[in-house]
Amino acid sequence: MNLLNIEKMSKSFTDKILFDQVTLGINEGDKIGVIGINGTGKSTLLKVIAGLEEPDEGGVIKGKNVRVEYLAQTPVFNENLTILENVVHGKKAAEEYRNLEGEAKTMLQKLGIEDYEGQVNTLSGGQKKRVALVRTLLTPAEILVLDEPTNHLDNEMAEWLEDYLNKYQGAFIMVTHDRYFLDTVTNKIVEIDKGNIYTYIANYTKFLQLKAEREDMEMATERKNKSLYRMDLEWMMRGAKARSTKQKAHIQRFEELRDRKVIEKDKNVELNSLSSRLGKKTVEISHISKAYGDRQLIKDFNYIMLKNDRLGVVGPNGSGKTTLLKIITGNAEPDEGYVEMGTTVKIGYFSQENEYMDESLKVIEYIRNVAEYIETSEGSASASQMLEKFLFTGAMQYSLISKLSGGEKRRLYLLKVLMEAPNVLILDEPTNDLDIKTLTILEDYLDNFDGIVLTVSHDRYFLDRIVSRIFAFEENGIIRQYEGGFTDYKDAVCDRERSREKGKESDSKNNNSGDASKDGKQKTREVKLKFTYNEQKEFDEIDTVIAELEDSLNEIEAAMAKESSNYAKLSELIEQKSSLEKKLEEKMDRWMYLNDLAEQIENAKK
Repeated sequence: MNLLNIEKMSKSFTDKILFDQVTLGINEGDKIGVIGINGTGKSTLLKVIAGLEEPDEGGVIKGKNVRVEYLAQTPVFNENLTILENVVHGKKAAEEYRNLEGEAKTMLQKLGIEDYEGQVNTLSGGQKKRVALVRTLLTPAEILVLDEPTNHLDNEMAEWLEDYLNKYQGAFIMVTHDRYFLDTVTNKIVEIDKGNIYTYIANYTKFLQLKAEREDMEMATERKNKSLYRMDLEWMMRGAKARSTKQKAHIQRFEELRDRKVIEKDKNVELNSLSSRLGKKTVEISHISKAYGDRQLIKDFNYIMLKNDRLGVVGPNGSGKTTLLKIITGNAEPDEGYVEMGTTVKIGYFSQENEYMDESLKVIEYIRNVAEYIETSEGSASASQMLEKFLFTGAMQYSLISKLSGGEKRRLYLLKVLMEAPNVLILDEPTNDLDIKTLTILEDYLDNFDGIVLTVSHDRYFLDRIVSRIFAFEENGIIRQYEGGFTDYKDAVCDRERSREKGKESDSKNNNSGDASKDGKQKTREVKLKFTYNEQKEFDEIDTVIAELEDSLNEIEAAMAKESSNYAKLSELIEQKSSLEKKLEEKMDRWMYLNDLAEQIENAKK
């Protein structure tokens, strides 16, 4: 059954056309994800559906008894009511209020809100968003309209919401950039692209395939139209005369081809690494601890960052993840321990909240304040070229920052951080408010980034895509280390829990708790950190390899002394020496990495 239709809608924002005669239907059972780059009108589409904005042209036709409930990006509350009262406010019947009260408390607790009677104005922005989410989910509606429901949710909360929406009986349409979430809960994807709306009966993974097929068909049609136009143009230039019906039709076809809307092919964005050289000493975190009052956030955390580390930090909201990043970047002091930086370390810090932006500046001025030109692995690139690569094209570069959407400002801020050419990138929730296209650009960039990456993120896809080691905040400030991405971490936690349950069963059966406890601890250590097979083999052989390279260098230097007058031979030996020195430096760096890792493995066993 059809619930709502958008028919031939057009909508502009200042001089930018967001929608041009688009049509969209929402039916019973639809679970729709809306995607598109920031600034294309995703939030505007949701507001039109919710009745908060009117289209410039066209209309929205809604079923007579269809109720729509809207979750805004920045929700509004009645400051005179408590948190719980805000969630269940408007439920007039006392019985309805009492029934919802218990459900509201359960949902608030799931989302980390425990002080139900507290005032809304004491909450952070993320906590307010979670309270608004509960309010939205508890309000009876045929269509839920959700703008970024996964922002400010940690991994467990996101999994809870996935489960809730999978069981939800009504229809919903939402904007989210969480790709695993889209894959799990949606059965329809709506893509906004260059003023058009494309609908796919698919989850996110299937959508990628269907989108590629659509674009291939469109480009094939465009190539055919170009050929027809070229032939018709030649015919017209020969002096066509419209004497017959056939000739008139030919001329009409020419005019239609001439005036057609040309399909623009998306550019393949390749952003080369902008990092500066990182020396052998990187970032040493030595036994740091941090508490606020009686609450221990970080307890005796110790780690030496290795070259090209890809580190992810996970944990519940409020556990201390951002505090850890602030201590590493020098924006907060530990209670105990210290952080020591190598002399070549250059940190790029992408914080949760954008730094101050002078919104009276033009986009290109903001980037030129960092650098007019920057050296990449493929030569020099101008500020304008870098903006192009980050989806700020043409007139957008000369528009004021104040005209940008929230997501576009976030993307601009990310480019500024990268333009500073750091060799240690610290990213605090980089996936918040960044569209999927920008995330793909960032992920491709990080693949080639010659430096260290440390990221706090709740985006499971991003963590699986980027990181190779996870630091998880656990109880009482303990930060535990796991190898692999987010899925590997979750598997390891599940294995550990199963081991504990097995240990408990063994305890009760054999009354031998000491051995079971010891076995459980040993399994935990095995999960925490170990060499891969190839790393172990390399570690066993690397001293011999280095010794052989040093012997070869000595032999070449002796040969150079003998051949000092033979310039042809000397040139060949110099080239061989340079190649060997490069290999030796690489092996020495690898030796440092493997020995640091071996030391950490040994410490983990204590």
